[in-house]
Amino acid sequence: MKAIVAVRAGGPEVLEQVDVPMPSPGRGEVLVRVAASGVNFMDVGMRMGGRAGITFPRIPGGEASGTVGAVGEGVSDLRVGDRVMFATPFGTYAQNATAIGCTYADYALAPAWQVIRIPDDVDLVEAAALPLQGMTAHYLLHEYVTVGLGTTVLVHAVAGGMGLLLTQWATHLGAHVIGTTSSAAKAEKAKAMGARDVILYNETNFAEEVMRITNGEGVDLILDAVGKTTFPGDLAAVKVRGHIVVYGAASGPVEPVSPNAYSGRAVTVSGAGLLHFTRTPEEVARRAAAVLAGFREGWLRLTIDRKLPLAQAADAHRALEGRGTSGKLLLIP
Repeated sequence: MKAIVAVRAGGPEVLEQVDVPMPSPGRGEVLVRVAASGVNFMDVGMRMGGRAGITFPRIPGGEASGTVGAVGEGVSDLRVGDRVMFATPFGTYAQNATAIGCTYADYALAPAWQVIRIPDDVDLVEAAALPLQGMTAHYLLHEYVTVGLGTTVLVHAVAGGMGLLLTQWATHLGAHVIGTTSSAAKAEKAKAMGARDVILYNETNFAEEVMRITNGEGVDLILDAVGKTTFPGDLAAVKVRGHIVVYGAASGPVEPVSPNAYSGRAVTVSGAGLLHFTRTPEEVARRAAAVLAGFREGWLRLTIDRKLPLAQAADAHRALEGRGTSGKLLLIP
């Protein structure tokens, strides 16, 4: 079968399409014929060698939709032909296609307890954009602050696939969403999804603008997937007893900060990762059900930036890193 392999740590040019052996599901595992693989910043971090213990060559990817091709021993609730999706955040990437994750390929393995059935009225290919970012949006908006009427939420990278899902969900809960992005066109897309205010961070100091918008109070919750370049401004834009959640590092990891920097406003700062909020089958089922309910009810809409052939994985990474996207990127085998 065909797969994309990062032959070494480096830029998008290290991604090559090669032939690899077909994997076989072990006990408790499912083999999925991939219809589409989601492209995420965690794939970029893996490709660049930014995770401890990573060796190369490796197959990226941890999010996909497709149909069940085979089931391993002990799997009784899934059958060959079932339409499914899954996310294996920071899963086991391997030198071949025999480990969990590895979705940049024709086929991928997943633990059966992480696999979610797709309703018949949900498009199989576009469903690849739902599990990782959808379940991430769910925990970010339900585990730190009680988001509802009167809550102000600042979403960085508001026009990306993740940002647009967060915007819609927070708005649905009644929050006032403020976003940051790089262009007027992206700002309009975010506003169409419910953002009340959008700040162009390359034209305006976002922290100062947030304080102006909130009459000097700041925001209750900041959801930051950018990291290094935005975190200092987060500390200036958050409300007294507010909460900053850093769940990504698109610009690099946040520089070390003394806890005393938070005490002036009694700010809470949290690191976050979907892995720690989908630790059990029950958690996966609950979050996935909420995502699918919002999608089927119509208030949670997908924004697919583009669908690219699997062989163009390097182009997908270039677009993601260059902030040339507004919405989700999918790779199609």
